Amino acid sequence: MNQSTSIVTSTEKQRILIFGCGYLGRVVAKQAIASGDHVTGTTRSEKNRETLRKIGIEPIVADWTDRRTLSSIDTFSTVVVSVSNDPSQRKPPWESLVNGLGNLLSAINQTTRVIYISTTGVYHQKGGIWVDETSPAHPNRPSAKAHLQAEGLLRRQRSNSPWSILRLAGIYGPQRVPRCDQIRLGNPIHADPSSYLNLIHVEDAASAALAASKRDAQDVYLVSDDQPALRADYYAHIAQQISAPPPKFASKQEVGNHTIRSDSNKRVWNRRMKKELLPKLKYPTHREGLSKLLK
Repeated sequence: MNQSTSIVTSTEKQRILIFGCGYLGRVVAKQAIASGDHVTGTTRSEKNRETLRKIGIEPIVADWTDRRTLSSIDTFSTVVVSVSNDPSQRKPPWESLVNGLGNLLSAINQTTRVIYISTTGVYHQKGGIWVDETSPAHPNRPSAKAHLQAEGLLRRQRSNSPWSILRLAGIYGPQRVPRCDQIRLGNPIHADPSSYLNLIHVEDAASAALAASKRDAQDVYLVSDDQPALRADYYAHIAQQISAPPPKFASKQEVGNHTIRSDSNKRVWNRRMKKELLPKLKYPTHREGLSKLLK
Protein backbone atom coordinates (compact mmCIF):
# COMPACT_ATOMS: atom_id res chain seq x y z
CA MET A 1 0.00 0.00 0.00
CA ASN A 2 1.24 3.47 -0.83
CA GLN A 3 2.16 5.52 2.19
CA SER A 4 0.90 9.08 2.51
CA THR A 5 2.93 11.46 0.36
CA SER A 6 1.75 14.31 2.55
CA ILE A 7 -0.44 14.89 5.56
CA VAL A 8 -1.30 18.43 4.56
CA THR A 9 -4.99 19.15 5.03
CA SER A 10 -6.48 21.89 2.86
CA THR A 11 -9.04 24.33 4.26
CA GLU A 12 -9.73 26.04 0.93
CA LYS A 13 -13.15 25.81 -0.67
CA GLN A 14 -13.20 23.27 -3.46
CA ARG A 15 -14.78 22.69 -6.82
CA ILE A 16 -15.93 19.11 -6.34
CA LEU A 17 -17.30 16.71 -8.91
CA ILE A 18 -19.33 13.83 -7.50
CA PHE A 19 -19.15 11.23 -10.23
CA GLY A 20 -22.16 9.07 -9.46
CA CYS A 21 -24.82 10.95 -7.47
CA GLY A 22 -26.56 7.91 -6.07
CA TYR A 23 -27.36 7.07 -2.47
CA LEU A 24 -23.93 7.95 -1.06
CA GLY A 25 -22.97 10.53 -3.66
CA ARG A 26 -25.91 12.78 -2.85
CA VAL A 27 -25.06 12.81 0.85
CA VAL A 28 -21.43 13.67 0.04
CA ALA A 29 -22.75 16.49 -2.14
CA LYS A 30 -25.08 17.84 0.56
CA GLN A 31 -22.29 17.89 3.14
CA ALA A 32 -19.90 19.57 0.71
CA ILE A 33 -22.45 22.23 -0.17
CA ALA A 34 -23.08 22.86 3.52
CA SER A 35 -19.34 23.46 4.02
CA GLY A 36 -19.29 26.03 1.21
CA ASP A 37 -17.85 23.94 -1.62
CA HIS A 38 -19.15 24.25 -5.17
CA VAL A 39 -20.55 20.85 -6.15
CA THR A 40 -21.27 19.37 -9.54
CA GLY A 41 -22.74 15.89 -9.84
CA THR A 42 -23.22 13.43 -12.66
CA THR A 43 -26.24 11.39 -13.60
CA ARG A 44 -26.75 9.07 -16.56
CA SER A 45 -30.35 10.19 -16.94
CA GLU A 46 -31.68 13.49 -18.28
CA LYS A 47 -34.75 13.16 -16.04
CA ASN A 48 -32.55 13.31 -12.92
CA ARG A 49 -31.09 16.69 -13.81
CA GLU A 50 -33.78 18.66 -12.02
CA THR A 51 -33.67 16.36 -8.98
CA LEU A 52 -29.98 17.15 -8.50
CA ARG A 53 -30.48 20.85 -9.15
CA LYS A 54 -33.16 21.08 -6.43
CA ILE A 55 -30.71 19.92 -3.78
CA GLY A 56 -28.06 22.42 -4.87
CA ILE A 57 -26.00 20.19 -7.16
CA GLU A 58 -25.03 21.49 -10.59
CA PRO A 59 -25.97 18.54 -12.81
CA ILE A 60 -24.04 16.99 -15.69
CA VAL A 61 -25.36 14.07 -17.74
CA ALA A 62 -22.41 11.70 -18.17
CA ASP A 63 -21.73 7.99 -18.59
CA TRP A 64 -18.14 7.00 -18.02
CA THR A 65 -18.42 4.08 -20.43
CA ASP A 66 -18.98 6.68 -23.18
CA ARG A 67 -15.98 9.02 -23.54
CA ARG A 68 -18.02 11.47 -25.60
CA THR A 69 -19.93 12.48 -22.44
CA LEU A 70 -16.76 13.33 -20.48
CA SER A 71 -15.58 16.37 -22.40
CA SER A 72 -16.40 19.03 -19.78
CA ILE A 73 -15.09 17.59 -16.50
CA ASP A 74 -11.48 18.79 -16.40
CA THR A 75 -11.95 21.88 -14.21
CA PHE A 76 -12.43 20.35 -10.76
CA SER A 77 -10.03 20.31 -7.83
CA THR A 78 -11.49 17.05 -6.51
CA VAL A 79 -13.44 14.18 -8.02
CA VAL A 80 -15.28 11.77 -5.75
CA VAL A 81 -15.96 8.55 -7.64
CA SER A 82 -19.04 6.85 -6.20
CA VAL A 83 -20.11 4.41 -8.87
CA SER A 84 -21.32 0.88 -8.24
CA ASN A 85 -21.89 -1.78 -10.83
CA ASP A 86 -25.40 -1.44 -12.25
CA PRO A 87 -26.82 -4.82 -13.39
CA SER A 88 -29.49 -3.01 -15.40
CA GLN A 89 -26.78 -1.78 -17.78
CA ARG A 90 -26.06 -5.40 -18.68
CA LYS A 91 -22.34 -4.77 -18.69
CA PRO A 92 -19.85 -6.90 -16.78
CA PRO A 93 -18.40 -5.22 -13.67
CA TRP A 94 -14.93 -5.04 -15.20
CA GLU A 95 -16.18 -3.12 -18.25
CA SER A 96 -18.18 -0.67 -16.15
CA LEU A 97 -15.89 -0.07 -13.17
CA VAL A 98 -12.40 -0.50 -14.61
CA ASN A 99 -12.84 0.76 -18.16
CA GLY A 100 -15.13 3.51 -16.92
CA LEU A 101 -12.61 4.72 -14.36
CA GLY A 102 -9.90 4.65 -17.02
CA ASN A 103 -12.00 6.89 -19.24
CA LEU A 104 -12.64 9.27 -16.35
CA LEU A 105 -8.97 9.50 -15.37
CA SER A 106 -8.08 10.32 -18.97
CA ALA A 107 -10.65 13.12 -19.02
CA ILE A 108 -9.71 14.97 -15.82
CA ASN A 109 -6.66 17.09 -15.06
CA GLN A 110 -3.57 15.27 -13.84
CA THR A 111 -3.49 17.43 -10.72
CA THR A 112 -7.07 16.66 -9.71
CA ARG A 113 -7.46 14.87 -6.39
CA VAL A 114 -9.39 11.60 -6.76
CA ILE A 115 -11.42 9.92 -4.01
CA TYR A 116 -12.39 6.41 -5.12
CA ILE A 117 -15.20 4.66 -3.26
CA SER A 118 -14.38 0.97 -3.09
CA THR A 119 -15.62 -1.83 -0.84
CA THR A 120 -14.47 -4.03 2.03
CA GLY A 121 -15.76 -6.82 -0.21
CA VAL A 122 -12.23 -6.93 -1.65
CA TYR A 123 -11.24 -8.89 1.46
CA HIS A 124 -11.77 -12.64 1.27
CA GLN A 125 -11.10 -13.48 4.91
CA LYS A 126 -13.42 -15.67 6.95
CA GLY A 127 -13.58 -16.98 10.49
CA GLY A 128 -14.13 -13.57 12.08
CA ILE A 129 -10.54 -12.49 11.43
CA TRP A 130 -9.70 -8.80 11.77
CA VAL A 131 -8.62 -6.98 8.60
CA ASP A 132 -7.01 -3.59 8.06
CA GLU A 133 -5.39 -1.73 5.16
CA THR A 134 -2.37 -4.08 5.20
CA SER A 135 -4.38 -7.30 4.94
CA PRO A 136 -4.20 -9.30 1.69
CA ALA A 137 -7.19 -8.88 -0.61
CA HIS A 138 -8.30 -11.71 -2.89
CA PRO A 139 -12.00 -11.10 -3.60
CA ASN A 140 -14.32 -13.79 -4.91
CA ARG A 141 -17.27 -11.77 -6.20
CA PRO A 142 -17.00 -10.22 -9.69
CA SER A 143 -17.92 -6.71 -8.54
CA ALA A 144 -15.34 -6.75 -5.73
CA LYS A 145 -12.70 -8.05 -8.16
CA ALA A 146 -13.51 -5.16 -10.48
CA HIS A 147 -13.21 -2.64 -7.64
CA LEU A 148 -9.77 -4.02 -6.74
CA GLN A 149 -8.68 -3.78 -10.38
CA ALA A 150 -9.97 -0.21 -10.50
CA GLU A 151 -7.95 0.60 -7.38
CA GLY A 152 -4.83 -0.71 -9.12
CA LEU A 153 -5.56 1.39 -12.18
CA LEU A 154 -5.87 4.51 -10.02
CA ARG A 155 -2.53 3.81 -8.32
CA ARG A 156 -0.76 3.32 -11.66
CA GLN A 157 -2.24 6.27 -13.51
CA ARG A 158 -2.06 8.84 -10.68
CA SER A 159 1.37 8.17 -9.23
CA ASN A 160 2.18 11.89 -8.89
CA SER A 161 -1.14 13.33 -7.73
CA PRO A 162 -3.23 12.94 -4.56
CA TRP A 163 -5.79 10.17 -4.25
CA SER A 164 -7.58 8.20 -1.58
CA ILE A 165 -9.21 4.80 -1.83
CA LEU A 166 -12.04 4.32 0.66
CA ARG A 167 -13.03 0.71 1.16
CA LEU A 168 -16.50 1.01 2.62
CA ALA A 169 -18.33 -1.46 4.81
CA GLY A 170 -22.03 -2.03 4.16
CA ILE A 171 -23.80 1.32 3.92
CA TYR A 172 -27.07 1.86 5.78
CA GLY A 173 -29.19 4.93 6.46
CA PRO A 174 -32.58 6.44 5.62
CA GLN A 175 -34.59 4.12 3.36
CA ARG A 176 -31.76 1.59 3.50
CA VAL A 177 -31.69 -0.77 6.46
CA PRO A 178 -30.35 -4.19 5.41
CA ARG A 179 -32.86 -7.05 5.84
CA CYS A 180 -35.46 -4.90 7.58
CA ASP A 181 -38.28 -5.92 5.24
CA GLN A 182 -37.32 -9.59 5.50
CA ILE A 183 -37.49 -9.42 9.26
CA ARG A 184 -40.80 -7.57 9.22
CA LEU A 185 -42.29 -10.24 6.94
CA GLY A 186 -40.79 -13.12 8.91
CA ASN A 187 -38.85 -14.46 5.91
CA PRO A 188 -35.76 -16.57 6.67
CA ILE A 189 -32.40 -14.83 6.32
CA HIS A 190 -29.84 -16.68 4.22
CA ALA A 191 -26.81 -15.95 6.37
CA ASP A 192 -24.85 -17.49 9.21
CA PRO A 193 -26.12 -15.83 12.43
CA SER A 194 -22.72 -16.33 14.08
CA SER A 195 -20.84 -14.43 11.35
CA TYR A 196 -19.90 -10.77 11.45
CA LEU A 197 -21.43 -7.81 9.67
CA ASN A 198 -19.50 -4.57 9.12
CA LEU A 199 -21.53 -1.39 8.65
CA ILE A 200 -21.16 2.36 8.19
CA HIS A 201 -23.91 4.96 8.33
CA VAL A 202 -24.21 6.89 5.08
CA GLU A 203 -23.59 10.21 6.86
CA ASP A 204 -20.34 8.97 8.37
CA ALA A 205 -19.29 7.47 5.03
CA ALA A 206 -19.88 10.82 3.36
CA SER A 207 -17.94 12.64 6.09
CA ALA A 208 -15.00 10.28 5.52
CA ALA A 209 -15.06 11.05 1.80
CA LEU A 210 -15.05 14.80 2.46
CA ALA A 211 -12.23 14.50 5.00
CA ALA A 212 -10.19 12.57 2.43
CA SER A 213 -10.93 15.23 -0.18
CA LYS A 214 -8.99 17.76 1.88
CA ARG A 215 -5.82 15.67 2.17
CA ASP A 216 -2.88 15.91 -0.20
CA ALA A 217 -1.98 12.26 0.13
CA GLN A 218 -2.02 8.84 -1.46
CA ASP A 219 -3.63 6.35 0.89
CA VAL A 220 -6.16 3.60 1.49
CA TYR A 221 -8.73 3.67 4.29
CA LEU A 222 -11.18 1.15 5.65
CA VAL A 223 -14.40 2.98 6.39
CA SER A 224 -16.50 1.15 8.96
CA ASP A 225 -18.05 1.90 12.31
CA ASP A 226 -16.45 1.10 15.65
CA GLN A 227 -18.06 -2.27 16.35
CA PRO A 228 -18.53 -5.17 13.91
CA ALA A 229 -21.82 -6.84 14.76
CA LEU A 230 -22.76 -10.48 14.90
CA ARG A 231 -25.55 -10.93 12.39
CA ALA A 232 -27.73 -12.59 15.01
CA ASP A 233 -27.43 -9.52 17.26
CA TYR A 234 -27.93 -7.02 14.45
CA TYR A 235 -31.09 -8.66 13.09
CA ALA A 236 -32.47 -9.25 16.60
CA HIS A 237 -32.01 -5.56 17.34
CA ILE A 238 -33.96 -4.62 14.22
CA ALA A 239 -36.74 -7.04 15.12
CA GLN A 240 -36.99 -5.54 18.59
CA GLN A 241 -37.06 -1.98 17.25
CA ILE A 242 -39.88 -2.68 14.77
CA SER A 243 -41.82 -4.99 17.14
CA ALA A 244 -41.37 -7.99 14.86
CA PRO A 245 -40.88 -11.63 15.90
CA PRO A 246 -37.28 -12.80 16.40
CA PRO A 247 -35.50 -13.21 13.05
CA LYS A 248 -35.43 -16.56 11.31
CA PHE A 249 -32.31 -17.96 9.71
CA ALA A 250 -32.16 -20.44 6.85
CA SER A 251 -30.47 -23.78 7.41
CA LYS A 252 -26.78 -24.18 6.58
CA GLN A 253 -27.77 -26.24 3.54
CA GLU A 254 -30.02 -23.45 2.26
CA VAL A 255 -27.39 -20.79 2.96
CA GLY A 256 -24.86 -22.83 1.02
CA ASN A 257 -27.03 -22.61 -2.08
CA HIS A 258 -26.94 -18.82 -2.15
CA THR A 259 -24.02 -16.75 -3.42
CA ILE A 260 -24.37 -13.66 -1.28
CA ARG A 261 -22.32 -10.92 0.34
CA SER A 262 -22.66 -12.59 3.73
CA ASP A 263 -20.46 -15.47 2.56
CA SER A 264 -17.60 -13.50 4.07
CA ASN A 265 -16.98 -13.37 7.80
CA LYS A 266 -14.44 -10.78 8.85
CA ARG A 267 -14.12 -7.83 11.20
CA VAL A 268 -13.00 -4.46 9.87
CA TRP A 269 -10.54 -2.43 11.91
CA ASN A 270 -11.07 1.30 11.32
CA ARG A 271 -8.07 2.63 13.26
CA ARG A 272 -6.48 4.48 10.32
CA MET A 273 -9.75 6.16 9.42
CA LYS A 274 -10.22 7.26 13.03
CA LYS A 275 -6.67 8.57 13.26
CA GLU A 276 -6.50 10.48 9.95
CA LEU A 277 -10.06 11.18 8.76
CA LEU A 278 -12.80 10.91 11.40
CA PRO A 279 -11.67 10.84 15.02
CA LYS A 280 -15.29 10.59 16.13
CA LEU A 281 -18.18 9.01 14.25
CA LYS A 282 -21.69 10.41 14.43
CA TYR A 283 -22.96 6.83 14.61
CA PRO A 284 -20.21 4.71 16.23
CA THR A 285 -22.32 1.52 16.13
CA HIS A 286 -25.45 0.33 14.38
CA ARG A 287 -27.45 0.81 17.58
CA GLU A 288 -27.04 4.60 17.49
CA GLY A 289 -27.70 4.66 13.77
CA LEU A 290 -30.78 2.47 13.80
CA SER A 291 -32.37 4.23 16.76
CA LYS A 292 -33.42 7.13 14.52
CA LEU A 293 -34.12 5.09 11.42
CA LEU A 294 -36.55 2.60 12.94
CA LYS A 295 -38.75 4.92 14.98
